[in-house]
Amino acid sequence: MNFNSEINRRRTFGIISHPDAGKTTLTEKLLLFGGAIQEAGAVKSNKIKKGATSDFMEIERQRGISVATSVLAFEYDGIKINILDTPGHKDFAEDTFRTLTAVDSVIVVIDVAKGVEEQTEKLVEVCRMRNIPMIVFINKLDREGKDAFDLLDEIEQKLGLQVVPLSFPIGMGYDFKGIYNIWERNINLFSGDSRKNIEETIEISDLEATELNSLIGDKAAKTLRDEIELVEGIYPSFDRQAYLEGNLQPVFFGSALNNFGVRELLDCFIEIAPKPRPKRSEERLVNPDEKDFSGFVFKIHANMDPNHRDRLAFVKIVSGKFERNKPYLHVRHGKKLKFSSPNAFFAEKKEIVDISYPGDIVGLHDTGNFKIGDTLTEGEAINYKGIPSFSPEHFRYINNADPLKSKQLYKGIDQLMDEGVAQLFTLELNGRKVIGTVGALQYEVIQYRLEHEYGAKCTYENLNVHKACWVDPDDPKNEEFKEFLRVKQRFLAKDKQNQLVFLADSAFSLQMTQQKYPSITFHFTSEFN
Repeated sequence: MNFNSEINRRRTFGIISHPDAGKTTLTEKLLLFGGAIQEAGAVKSNKIKKGATSDFMEIERQRGISVATSVLAFEYDGIKINILDTPGHKDFAEDTFRTLTAVDSVIVVIDVAKGVEEQTEKLVEVCRMRNIPMIVFINKLDREGKDAFDLLDEIEQKLGLQVVPLSFPIGMGYDFKGIYNIWERNINLFSGDSRKNIEETIEISDLEATELNSLIGDKAAKTLRDEIELVEGIYPSFDRQAYLEGNLQPVFFGSALNNFGVRELLDCFIEIAPKPRPKRSEERLVNPDEKDFSGFVFKIHANMDPNHRDRLAFVKIVSGKFERNKPYLHVRHGKKLKFSSPNAFFAEKKEIVDISYPGDIVGLHDTGNFKIGDTLTEGEAINYKGIPSFSPEHFRYINNADPLKSKQLYKGIDQLMDEGVAQLFTLELNGRKVIGTVGALQYEVIQYRLEHEYGAKCTYENLNVHKACWVDPDDPKNEEFKEFLRVKQRFLAKDKQNQLVFLADSAFSLQMTQQKYPSITFHFTSEFN
């Protein structure tokens, strides 16, 4: 196959949703269709001891949540699909925002009973800012939930999307009979038996046919005809260009747990979803079909394998071919690096790849060279942008609970912070370490991983901080800045990049400080220079 047809057969997308909407289950069922796994492990049920394939950290298995973003690849119908399964829990929002810089399109999963939830709103907003094409999957139709039309209205109003249903449910909950596939004009009947691998569909080209009545009964048939007429009357017809520009969102209905409606979603997805898209760097727009390789690190994961202290940097390939053992320029360090064992992923199974193409994600073994946002190229100095650090919401002192293990503790903290799990601030006054996170659950994850991966124990102490602000003076030499450093000494810290940070203890004191020192700008994200 030539280079361009390899690009054209790649689809790289992320799955986003509020926790518990069924995101990980949907990921599993997609893998099932790709023949990548034989049986799917239900995330919550205790009957299957398998555990979900994409959740490989022990704490994820205990809680039934996804903490890390995992990368899964499979082939379906000649198309190479790369899925980035993102954490749904709001405490890990930052990891999800970073992942969205590496996808070409997104599937949004919505729970039929709960409708649009808060976390979904935040994530969709990020996708809209970047015009990422979105497909909506309304899940759990085998349970009682909201009326289909009410849900479509809610999605339009709360998420500001323009939807077009490409499939429609026949009944719901206990009288759920199946799905009418508007896109392919056929009917898929629901048997409630999820053990059947892939269900049969019945072609129905004409909804007026009497055959429909014998399949689903007179009442359901009449309702379906009325509803489809309504759908065709209210919603625009599907326009692929509008979808690719982020202005139109197709909607599918189904039940991922029962493997229902997933094939329809997948078949339509590979037909309409975008192939790898151009990406803007600070210097220029980079196209996938350029012959020179370039890519960027959007995630770092330490200790993928607890027996070997390894860190993997996840690199999204933007242009050109990535080849094993070929030297590439690490733009920030200005030095060439070679990778003898780049990995492709399937949850915890990794395999070494010789050549990867735009749209693919490769994992590179890292001894501490990479930071999130780093660019690798064949020599051109370009920087991909758009992976900021946000000001954390929670702050705690971290203390060493085992004095004999202080070396392990500092190494552990250092590596976990490189991963972007949380942010580390070191107080200027006494050198104490402060950890800032987006959500409180991250403290548990850090404590758990320090103990299980580094053999170090830590305790936390509360610290009253309202916001961390990156300090940006007009002139570092002027008297006003010197006075600020002297007066606010107790509240100053350095972040991991050695940038000066002001830890304001309340909204009021931040406001007063801003008024008192007008020549200093305070930023809430680290990417201001």
